[in-house]
Amino acid sequence: MAIERIALATRKGLLILTPDGDHWVVRTESFSGSHVSIVFLDDRSGHLFACLDDGHFGNKVFRWNNFASAIDWADADSKEVWKEVEAPKYPEGSKLPDGKDAVTKYLWGMSTGAATQEGRLYLGTEPGGLFVSDNHGDSFELVSSLWNHPSRTAEGMGWFGGGRDQAGIHSVCVDPRNENHIRVGVSCAGVFLTEDGGQNWRPTNTGQRAGFLPDPYAEVGHDPHMLVQCQSQPDIMWNQNHCGIFRSTDSGHNWQDVSENDGPANFGFAIAVDPDDGDVAWVVPAESDMVRSAVERKMCVCRTDDGGKTWIAFRNGLPQHNCFDFAFRHNLLYEDGQVLFGTACGSLYLSNDRGENWKPLGSHFPPIYSIAVV
Repeated sequence: MAIERIALATRKGLLILTPDGDHWVVRTESFSGSHVSIVFLDDRSGHLFACLDDGHFGNKVFRWNNFASAIDWADADSKEVWKEVEAPKYPEGSKLPDGKDAVTKYLWGMSTGAATQEGRLYLGTEPGGLFVSDNHGDSFELVSSLWNHPSRTAEGMGWFGGGRDQAGIHSVCVDPRNENHIRVGVSCAGVFLTEDGGQNWRPTNTGQRAGFLPDPYAEVGHDPHMLVQCQSQPDIMWNQNHCGIFRSTDSGHNWQDVSENDGPANFGFAIAVDPDDGDVAWVVPAESDMVRSAVERKMCVCRTDDGGKTWIAFRNGLPQHNCFDFAFRHNLLYEDGQVLFGTACGSLYLSNDRGENWKPLGSHFPPIYSIAVV
């Protein structure tokens, strides 16, 4: 099934694109000038969510009900179709490891609950809080058991910021076989697991490497940039990490480094897995780690078909000269043979052959932080 609509969360608003013959055009522009950190489509309800970082005005969450089935959506006034819902707020008395009050600084990632949990949504934030909603996002509640995990405190090693001031939760993976089995990715802390629906949590970082720590194999302190799970083979998980690419075949209990030793597939932020084949995954490599530009200034997308034993770099249609671009963590999707990714410099690329050849859908967008498709 071909992609019909693309939603882009950008530094200057939320854009919705549709095809017009051989080209894609911007049909609607919402929240013009605002930093939209996340756009997320709940494929159960068809609701589209936009999370905004409005600076000193704070963080906001908006919902477009039934976006996926809307007919007149292209001509709709954004003030009519978007409903503001309650943004996650830390309860009074919530403290950071340094003793300061916890305040929501950034909305970093969204995910649905299991198919059996109608209305459930998860929202990860900076400074490291996971929030849950059971009413389609009308309100969110802090998952206090994870927030109060001993490892988050200064005495317990402490969670800390990677690219941002505080730790952030950006990835939530719910096991489709068991709604009580949930894994989250925390930058910086690592991967955490609950097997009882969030009552108790423990780190599961065995096999990951954090080269920036005194002990690279410490239990806590890792920096997974993005965590994804194969839907048809949920024991297989992938982790594009600050220190390489890691894969698990036992639901994230143990990780294997599957990075290329002498190729570009290593550092990066975005990763996607084929929902029908856990051996197939895509990454958008970048030069590590302070540089954060295309490797050798030549953009590529790498795919593995054998669980990370080998990687193939695909470049056709991507810039190969003086390219300083890269992809943020929520900017790579695979959908029925099509691969789509957006970049920090505002370009959008589509492949119709599983990533082997690419065509640009636009190159003058604002910086793209997140993409969603219908």
